[in-house]
Amino acid sequence: MNKPGNLLAFFSLFGILGLSAVHAKPLKVYVLCGQSNMEGHAKISTFEAMKADPRTKPILKEMIDGKGNPVVCDQVWVSYFTGGGDNMGEGYGKLTAGYGSRRNPAEAGDKIGPEFTFGIYMQKALKEPVLIIKTAWGGKSIHTDFRPPSAGPYPFGEQELENLKKRGKNLEEVKAQKQEQTGRFYRLTIEHVRRVLKDIKRVYPSYNSKDGYELAGFAWFQGWNDMVAGGTYPKRGQPGGYDAYSECMAHFIRDVRTDLKASDMKFVIGVMGVGGPLEKYASQRYVPIHGSFREAMAAPASMPEFKGNVAAVRTAPFWDGRLQRMEDNQGKVKQMAGFLKSKHKDHPNKDGSMDAQAQKAYLDKYRRELISEEDDAYAKIAKSNGGYHYFGSAKTMAQIGKAFAEAMAEMK
Repeated sequence: MNKPGNLLAFFSLFGILGLSAVHAKPLKVYVLCGQSNMEGHAKISTFEAMKADPRTKPILKEMIDGKGNPVVCDQVWVSYFTGGGDNMGEGYGKLTAGYGSRRNPAEAGDKIGPEFTFGIYMQKALKEPVLIIKTAWGGKSIHTDFRPPSAGPYPFGEQELENLKKRGKNLEEVKAQKQEQTGRFYRLTIEHVRRVLKDIKRVYPSYNSKDGYELAGFAWFQGWNDMVAGGTYPKRGQPGGYDAYSECMAHFIRDVRTDLKASDMKFVIGVMGVGGPLEKYASQRYVPIHGSFREAMAAPASMPEFKGNVAAVRTAPFWDGRLQRMEDNQGKVKQMAGFLKSKHKDHPNKDGSMDAQAQKAYLDKYRRELISEEDDAYAKIAKSNGGYHYFGSAKTMAQIGKAFAEAMAEMK
């Protein structure tokens, strides 16, 4: 016969278990998708530059452990599908640094993309486990590679076809190739998400299938290949020149929600910010193109049907202006080298009297006037790639991932 104390303990335990069963939540799943900047080219070595910046120092504390190593997130798991050709594959496990661009999809790398801080801050906001499914491939467009089904076939413009003719291209072959390419990476993304969701325990061993899952959000970070596609967008830089991108993006949002059976799934558009704030451009040459493209990317978030469930996150504010100034000044040094060799009439070697050694000495002095030793030291710890990849800067990429998570959390 049970004693009263034992019964009390039994019912207390039953109450706790029952309460936890009643309040068990479905696993929150987030899809991160895009091209090279969603892959991520910020090397772990550039974490060092985050220490001295008051904006990023608190973020770094979330990214590293007591020994200064990248944290391993016990409550966040990730499946990352990437690669190309015969090298297409998946890496998965607990979220940590190394899920950026990879040589071998299945092996940890030395880079991060937005996924690292996205997972850290998303889990922090939810205070519950998170699963990230990431699909990213460099050099891809939404007009072709990620083109969603409801957008229809790729629409060749008359001017585009005329230019192809002038270049001696076989139009039927070009059209056939385009048809084969169209939507391929959209389909690969949908297929991979479905594959992971079919067997979540493979990626996330402690997943409880009785709790189920919820496709809670989708983050998109892509754009470079569309922005520079003059054939596809012949009026780029002019009002309405990138309207086709906005339309395709709206189709994409509708289609992923339909194909993944997640009509309420929140959606974040990462608005490309390569170059930083437009008003700070050293040259205004690219402002019309970059500015109109950014507006076209952000436009779906303002459409009535997407009000409150699609957010546009501007990434230009996270651009490293110091690295940009160094890049601009390095360009001036390179230009000066050309002037000296060509004996330009407005520069010191116009009479050709400077030999190679004298030219080098002049250039070294010129460079020191533009780029300090402190700047050089900063670049060594802050930069690991080109400007089109946000300089491979963890300072920038960490802020972007955090901003994606915050935008996702703010949408109700």
